[in-house]
Amino acid sequence: MKISNIYIGGWFQRTMLQLSEIYDFLRECKSALKLDEKKLAEYRKDLNIGNIEYGVAGEEYIYFTTGMGINVKIFEDGLIILNNKNVSSDTLFSDIEKVQEYYETKLSTAFNYLFSLGAPVPKELANIENVYPYFIVCDKASNEEMQELLVKTEKQKYFEFQNDKYNVIRGDKYYFINNKAQSTDKIERYIEEQVFIREFKGQLHRYLNIHRIIWEKIDEVKEHARVKGADIVKFTTKLEGYAKTINLIDGRIKQMGTYIPTRERIAKSDEELVEFLEISGYRYETLRDTLSYIQYLWSMTQNYVTAAQKQFNGIKSDVTSKSVDSLTIVTSMSAGASILSLFQGSAPEFSLFGFVYFFILAVIGWGSQKILGFISKKQKYDVTDIDYEKIK
Repeated sequence: MKISNIYIGGWFQRTMLQLSEIYDFLRECKSALKLDEKKLAEYRKDLNIGNIEYGVAGEEYIYFTTGMGINVKIFEDGLIILNNKNVSSDTLFSDIEKVQEYYETKLSTAFNYLFSLGAPVPKELANIENVYPYFIVCDKASNEEMQELLVKTEKQKYFEFQNDKYNVIRGDKYYFINNKAQSTDKIERYIEEQVFIREFKGQLHRYLNIHRIIWEKIDEVKEHARVKGADIVKFTTKLEGYAKTINLIDGRIKQMGTYIPTRERIAKSDEELVEFLEISGYRYETLRDTLSYIQYLWSMTQNYVTAAQKQFNGIKSDVTSKSVDSLTIVTSMSAGASILSLFQGSAPEFSLFGFVYFFILAVIGWGSQKILGFISKKQKYDVTDIDYEKIK
């Protein structure tokens, strides 16, 4: 059995604008942004670029080779496909690791710097370990040999698909594709759509989990039925941080809906994918439904954090108002004492007693303010909210 190719890929929202920026960087190491030229040169050198092509196949794309035998294809919607033809069954896992390492430590690192300006990526999305689907392409392998590969890497088979050009056995992380008719281009088109669908679904699942985490964090803040005045600023700051994260992620989610129609239209117009779409074409519709669900869910999360912010801002205003009232009391006491002292003589005189008297009044005023401030900080305020019983 001959293993002819290994593919991995990923997808993150891009447009033709970013594709042009990538092309300028790959071809001439240029950027219109204020980025460090030395860093750009280092990142480009690490990519070890050979030939570069710019083409159109439904979408615009960049294709380049490397001195390491790895080929890279980048589409305008952000889909990236890497492959390595220098592979054998004896060195399968090290060959896979070679492609993955190039993607993670060289290509992704370079692009992260190239697009480092602008809206930040929320920390909940940064440094997330990616689990790529690995596509192992074999030439005219027997069914026994394909099953052997599955056992060697994964024990469970999720589904099997076949046509007259190739057949696919899919595990969890691995797709094993048997090329029957030397149709490399057709297989690549299949892989591109699989990576897009899988990555799109993976991002939505990630946003679902982040929603759960943030909702629980907001709950942790709101579960304090009574809070000390000194803690209100701390809780308000936390809620502001959650609101910022929610807004950033909401922007990412809103971008996603623009990509499905284009991908679906291109796939359905490709004759080579007709059989594939017969069993998986519905998945574009499923992606739309899932995206709508996540959008509604995220809207609920935004409303939830906004309501919590209003609640704590209202309590913060009450605390400020009470502090002003306390300060007014202290000031009034000091003013009253000063007025009373005017009736003790026809004209104020400077004396040791007067100085001591003034000092005592100042200490009383300062002490009163501190005591009232301490009481304000220790005083507990009600956080009123509707309690819902969580499903066990």
